[in-house]
Amino acid sequence: MGRMGSTFWGFELHDVVPDIVTIGKPLGSGHPLAAVVTTPEIANSFINGMEYFNTFGGNPVSAAIGQTVLDVIVDEALQRNALTVGNYLMNGVRELGKSIETIGDVRGSGLFIGVEFVTDRASQSPGTQITKDLIEFARENGVFLSSDGPADNVLKIKPPMIIGKAEVDQFLDVLQRGLSR
Repeated sequence: MGRMGSTFWGFELHDVVPDIVTIGKPLGSGHPLAAVVTTPEIANSFINGMEYFNTFGGNPVSAAIGQTVLDVIVDEALQRNALTVGNYLMNGVRELGKSIETIGDVRGSGLFIGVEFVTDRASQSPGTQITKDLIEFARENGVFLSSDGPADNVLKIKPPMIIGKAEVDQFLDVLQRGLSR
């Protein structure tokens, strides 16, 4: 929700309007809350004589929390921050990639970024161990990361939407030191 920076929803980047959207963790910002948004046609298909029941559906406390999260995203311009700081972060990683051969690709939008590591750019062989070692180095230096991808060689970068450039600079320093060992 807003993490992509230029759009509120990731699917908007692809000019697609899905029939069903599920929303989980970000909506509650730590409170267990989820939602399903769908078209009227699909929603009306539940009106079929069978009662549909959800144990925790419609909880007013959860609804208030969800509304507050949405308000904070708007009031504190967190979507704009995701775009601005996300671009700063991606540019910083790309700059490191000019001198660090194991950075194979940097992709993403806003504060939803993937950095693919390779053993070398010529072969594009997945740098699974490089990624694993970097994650361990980062953890030892106070930065918590995880990896993804079929070869587990893509660093997932999804920081809190309130992150600023100073924290990004700290991250880039850890990344540079971890990859230069």
